[in-house]
Amino acid sequence: MSKWDKLLTRIYTLSKDLRFDELCKVLESYGYEMNAPRSGSSHYTFRKSGCQPITIPKHEPIKKVYVEMVKQIVEGEVKNDEDAE
Repeated sequence: MSKWDKLLTRIYTLSKDLRFDELCKVLESYGYEMNAPRSGSSHYTFRKSGCQPITIPKHEPIKKVYVEMVKQIVEGEVKNDEDAE
């Protein structure tokens, strides 16, 4: 199993030890662009045209609610890939 598959498995199982940079890597691989916060905020916003923006605070560990949001994005992208085939 590749590192990418292991990371996706951890997202699907809503692992409690995910790091911000791992979620960032997944979102960016699906075309989301990270916008850095202003004036000392810790909340990063990820945007992709045609999709709702997602805001994730850069805290360790990442709370389950944010992992669930990324999981929904991954599931949606996988479904779109299957529909395209």
